[in-house]
Amino acid sequence: MDKCSAAALRPDISRVLEAQSILEVAVAAPVMGVFDYRAPHTTDGPLQLGQRVRVPFGRGTRLGWLVGSKAASDLPEHRLRRVLSVLDAEPLLPPDLLRMLVWASRYYQQPLGEVLGAALPKALREGRDIAQGEMHWALSAEGRSADPDILRRAPAQLRIHAALRACAAPATAADLEVVSSNWRRALAALAARGWITAGRATAVLPIADIAPDRPPVLTADQVQAVAQINAAQGFQCFLLDGVTGSGKTEVYLRCIAQALAANRQSLVLVPEIGLTPQLLERFQRRFPVPIALLHSGLSDGERLRAFTAASDGSAAIIIGTRSAIFAPLLRPGLVIADEEHDPSYKQQEGWRYSARDLAVWRARELGVPLVLGSATPSLETIENAHSGRYTRLVLASRTGAAGQPRVSLIDLRQHAAREGLTQPLLAAIRRHLDAGGQVLIYLNRRGYAPVLMCPACGHVLECKRCDARMVLHQQRGQLACHHCGSERPVPAACPDCAGELKPVGQGTERLERALAAAFPDQQIERIDRDTTRRRGEIERRLNRVRKEEARILMGTQMLTKGHDFPRVTLVGIIDADQGLFGSDFRSAERLAQSFVQVAGRAGRAEHPGEVCLQTLFPEHPLLRVLITDGYAQFAS
Repeated sequence: MDKCSAAALRPDISRVLEAQSILEVAVAAPVMGVFDYRAPHTTDGPLQLGQRVRVPFGRGTRLGWLVGSKAASDLPEHRLRRVLSVLDAEPLLPPDLLRMLVWASRYYQQPLGEVLGAALPKALREGRDIAQGEMHWALSAEGRSADPDILRRAPAQLRIHAALRACAAPATAADLEVVSSNWRRALAALAARGWITAGRATAVLPIADIAPDRPPVLTADQVQAVAQINAAQGFQCFLLDGVTGSGKTEVYLRCIAQALAANRQSLVLVPEIGLTPQLLERFQRRFPVPIALLHSGLSDGERLRAFTAASDGSAAIIIGTRSAIFAPLLRPGLVIADEEHDPSYKQQEGWRYSARDLAVWRARELGVPLVLGSATPSLETIENAHSGRYTRLVLASRTGAAGQPRVSLIDLRQHAAREGLTQPLLAAIRRHLDAGGQVLIYLNRRGYAPVLMCPACGHVLECKRCDARMVLHQQRGQLACHHCGSERPVPAACPDCAGELKPVGQGTERLERALAAAFPDQQIERIDRDTTRRRGEIERRLNRVRKEEARILMGTQMLTKGHDFPRVTLVGIIDADQGLFGSDFRSAERLAQSFVQVAGRAGRAEHPGEVCLQTLFPEHPLLRVLITDGYAQFAS
């Protein structure tokens, strides 16, 4: 039986293990500490830290990682078991990344084996060879010559067959997912007929065939920011504090250009998956180099391909959400965390960590500059800048002719809201639509209504798992808990008194219906987690907005960060009060950040912007400070 080693892991671990007989292995299991094993009988080369191994564990086997060695174990020799096999010729995790993960395991009090597993794509956690590429499928000769009419009673198979016939190259899982959500079963049926051939693609990232753009002329603030970042020698952390629309992304691009000129890789973190397509296109227009994407919306094969491209250096730029902080870099040159204040950088399930904080640790370990960008920096980042730990670079004004939007408060005590919309806000929406502009309506509460209750007895439907109130999702006829994910059908009547249940409060689904009733001649695009679950859906919806096929855009905080809507001239904030009296100690900070970020979507081009904010507390000091003095005064 194995036993956790008493030896503490040191962050300054070396790479090649000493020729010791006892190996320390971090096992992929929810157990703190490491386990002692005897070395395998034979190996193809020297054992190295970070190599994956297969070990006996309990009555089965587990994947593990070599993290140390020693001359003797506290356990008697007869109780030590032997490593079964070494899976890698070279470690998958470079030394700097391994050191960070060992440190993070101790700092966040998470089992080291689970931490190391979280840093790898699923395929590698399952023991697959990194050299294996993504699966792809094509029609065999028999499949190409077959009569599709045979499949008339199997529509999913027919669609897959037609898609593969139309493909010039083999199709990946991502390609087939777009054709049919039931593609795996349909593909298996076609393979049983002998109509399919399968293989694995190589991990080569294509270079996008997009017309290059012309870099804009930098403002004086941008010139100074680019010069200071590019002049950094080794690790230095910069806070790029720029108002919305001030051109922070252009600063990133200029700094990445210098890293590319030095044959160095750049890692760019963004808080939301929804930001990656827009950012990717902008990067592709500027840099004709392979760019890897890393986020949870990718298939297992795509994640493995991006991970491999980052590891072998073929990807010059890596863009991703919080898990991209674990991307191995062969030639690191620059790390960027856009919207550094965003809470999405914090992992809230399983191993809980802050990708922004890990970015600081890793950039220091790599000895490269780190840029933290935000229009509303977090209070701890501002304090680090004040204390001199970070260098603060300020972009004080918007680029071009864009000015700050005009903000007006709508007093809900004087203007009653019907379905969340007051008459002054409706009039402002109509005025901006008539002038040819687009409108963004913001409500950070998805679903139809946050509460379903019985007016007769006062019963409120709550989650049976965590006692939170269930949110009504009327379109799919479900009650959902937004805390634990539990769902159940909407009951026909009150479970206590059989009375009629009534929805209370506003959600984006209900607000969408109200806007559709008020503006029946307008196309409305709702963007929240419910409407963008399908792969590629957020890109399709945002493209309709950019093409002005939809004039009214509404949704949750997914719309507040990083998006550029040049034709949006009005932003309406439906409910600003939920953050004024929240129990979370960050409620005021989050409200201020959301307000500044969503207000910054208005008037970003030459068109003047306007923001209408509905509130029951127009005299609240927080709102007054934000409107009159800005976020910097609030945060000071």
